[in-house]
Amino acid sequence: MSDYDIIVMGAGHNGLTTAGYLAKAGKKVLLLERHAYAGGGVATQQILTPGYHHDLHSSVHIMIQANPLITNDELDLFSKHGMKYKYSDVPHATIFNDQSVLITYKDLDKTCECIARYSQRDAESYRRFVQLGQTMLPMVMPGMYKPQPPLGQLVAMLDSSDEGRVMLDLMQRSSLDIIRQWFENDKVQMHIARAVSENLQLPDELGTGMGTVMFTALMHTYGVSQPYGGSGKLSESMVRSIEANGGELRYNSEIKRILISGGKAAGVELSDGEKIMAKDAVVGSMHPHRLRQFVDGVAEPVLQRAERASLAAFSLFVSHYDLREPIQFCTSEKDVEQAIMLTLCQHESMAELQSDFDALKRGELTKRMMFAGNDESKSDPSRVPAGAGMWHSTGFAPYDLIEGGHSRWDEFREEYGAMRQAQQSHFVSNLNSDNIIAHKFYTPLDLERNSPNSMVKGDVHGVAPYFYQSVGNRPTADLGQFRVPGIEGLYLVGPSMPPAGGVVGAGRAAAMVMFDDLGMDFNRTFDVVDDAMKKTSARSMAPKDGAMRLFDEQDQELMAVDRIEVTEDELVIKGKTFGTMPLVARLGPGDLRRAIKLSLSPKKLWVLLTMLFRKD
Repeated sequence: MSDYDIIVMGAGHNGLTTAGYLAKAGKKVLLLERHAYAGGGVATQQILTPGYHHDLHSSVHIMIQANPLITNDELDLFSKHGMKYKYSDVPHATIFNDQSVLITYKDLDKTCECIARYSQRDAESYRRFVQLGQTMLPMVMPGMYKPQPPLGQLVAMLDSSDEGRVMLDLMQRSSLDIIRQWFENDKVQMHIARAVSENLQLPDELGTGMGTVMFTALMHTYGVSQPYGGSGKLSESMVRSIEANGGELRYNSEIKRILISGGKAAGVELSDGEKIMAKDAVVGSMHPHRLRQFVDGVAEPVLQRAERASLAAFSLFVSHYDLREPIQFCTSEKDVEQAIMLTLCQHESMAELQSDFDALKRGELTKRMMFAGNDESKSDPSRVPAGAGMWHSTGFAPYDLIEGGHSRWDEFREEYGAMRQAQQSHFVSNLNSDNIIAHKFYTPLDLERNSPNSMVKGDVHGVAPYFYQSVGNRPTADLGQFRVPGIEGLYLVGPSMPPAGGVVGAGRAAAMVMFDDLGMDFNRTFDVVDDAMKKTSARSMAPKDGAMRLFDEQDQELMAVDRIEVTEDELVIKGKTFGTMPLVARLGPGDLRRAIKLSLSPKKLWVLLTMLFRKD
């Protein structure tokens, strides 16, 4: 007899998200987490001195801001479970080696004014660049948080219109190519390239260019945020939501393997031998490279393609410091203290920056280090004791060192951390022994050890964000719909899965797939804020512009039909999809006859006639 309806392997934020939706729908859910805390890459802990709360991995929440999980509070995180975000007027800033500063304000005008100090032409280009991205957001964002289409299908759709071909072109180019096409000043180029490279992508890597456009547009449209109290507060609110709906979490519980019976996921076996059964499904937070380790019965070609999924070319070295007093920056520009993302740039030119990225790819540690950091207590004093400060720094580093491989990190950790501290002191005046109470460094190898089933080789985003590993091909075409072929009832979540790594809330899309497979209505379940008040239908909010609109099962617009034309042998429907992308649909004589046959039974005809007299 099954103990639970659903068992979730791992309590990272994606597993928590999926479990939260299933628990709220009435499923009996159990999450099993190998650590003593929930959150995975979205966790905040007191790792050194009591009272200092550090984000272990993620710190900035960007892509999740447009997720209905957040915008519609579908799991009651804000209304019932204590979640609260803080936003800043300064999403991103860069301090250069000469202490000059370039700031991306949420306000586009202020940003362009700042860029104009370096290049008036680049300021004008930046405005057009952001506006281009903002025209694409309606095409991209609605689909980010539900199951993704196959890559080939997306390409075919994009290739059917001029607007789509622009997007397709951007998707296949490198970030560096796009940046150089649009901007001339080295500092402007480096400012944008370093922000986008936080996605662990090389600037000249083909198939990463779309992220450059979308990232800048997102900062000016949705902003950049952090939870009050630390990144892990998102995970903590999810835990409260799950438990409020009858779900359970067990910590210090490591899964050895997924139990398969008759080609179906039937439960899990823990490392201590305990077996727990699941009636409906098992959700595995596992990297595609680890699928073979946990699951028997998967076809060999599926496993081989999973194991060929490409990882990022580099990883991160993370530094945490508990300080007696807040950080003091060397620059006189005070707005940098408000920056949620703050880049410290030692490079004098884009050529230098590119050269050091190339070195990273080869496993070299460069003299000019790449890092970002900030004192998060300046905007959130709850993170530290009264009057104190903290320093959280991340920087790019190879997983496999050219000398000694990844195993060398254990002996080199402290020495390399001290070198990074010395270089960061060029930007902050009091990161020194007089101010430092304690410190802790995490190497790329440590990141893998901390999350061995998600951050393989220190890739905190699971797999690389390349074009061929996007939408329904992330991480592979076999696994891109969250299901494992040949194993019924086994689903995958985690940073390797669509739409991207980082804090996206991608577990929502996995939940939608599971709802469909289990015969549950996702839209009906989450279309109600409470028992008394329903959300406003998108249909009633549609512009009164004369267009006929088609909506999907999530009440999101699929197509606005502008006109219907009749030729001698076709019915031609013309309109726009994703808000702006032209779409043409054609019905030939045979299709039209079949459509009439499907829709015009006497009963359906009567319903259609009565609909003509109803209000919208």
